[in-house]
Amino acid sequence: MKNYSKKLTVLILLMVTILSISRCCVIAAQADVDLGKTSTFAVLSGQTITNTGPTTISGSAGGNVGLFPGPGFPGRTSVTMSGSIHIADVDASEAKDALVALYLDVAGRVPVTRIPPELGQKTLKAGTYDSEAGSFLINGTLTLDAEGDPDAIFIFKMQTTLITGSSSNIKLINGTQHCKIFWQVGSSATLGTNSNFVGHLLALTSITARTGAVIQGQLLARNGSVTLDSNTIINSICGDYIDYSDTIATGGRLPNTTTPIYLFLTIGIILIIVGIIGIIIKKKI
Repeated sequence: MKNYSKKLTVLILLMVTILSISRCCVIAAQADVDLGKTSTFAVLSGQTITNTGPTTISGSAGGNVGLFPGPGFPGRTSVTMSGSIHIADVDASEAKDALVALYLDVAGRVPVTRIPPELGQKTLKAGTYDSEAGSFLINGTLTLDAEGDPDAIFIFKMQTTLITGSSSNIKLINGTQHCKIFWQVGSSATLGTNSNFVGHLLALTSITARTGAVIQGQLLARNGSVTLDSNTIINSICGDYIDYSDTIATGGRLPNTTTPIYLFLTIGIILIIVGIIGIIIKKKI
């Protein structure tokens, strides 16, 4: 009886240890990205911000616009903003420093999966991706699938450019949050006419948003300029997301019903251990 109790105790301890380790590893794999003092800026530029036509900049995370050390914001009279404009002031300087740190953080994320440059018509799960060609394109719809995990992080790293086509679209399914998507661009980014773009866009040089492009996230150009043209930019907190994808692509958004993979692993481990305990008990009897 004592021998049986010892075996049962060891199995229970083993189960607890395995579950703790598996949960720990899942958490470690989902290391968050710290936006720092860039968080309240919907648009941040190292040079100028130029706007043409009616542009709206807002969001629950902050609708601020900043330039450092850039000198000007031509076309600002046509911009409707919920935040403030910071031109070469302390707030803009601190946000610029935070942007440099943020850019380097995202650029250094590993491990990396290398994929073809065209992202349109693909469904990708959480992870860090870079391009075989050094640049990414989105023509059509890119679908990002968090598999039911609201903490799932998507990172896209490119040595050169990001170009999204006209009416291109990023669709979020199964718990994907717009605030967990990051684009690190080694040179410049261009968002196509009437496109729907989602995530934090970090460009080393410049960002151009063409006519009618909608951005849910941030436009952060480290060294260059940001060019706007009748855009909607929404810098909102996690969970505060408006699904624009159905205005561009047909079909509705899928419900968030997928079970996270670590739950399947956990259940599998429990069932194996329960089975072993059952065998021990049966032999004892």
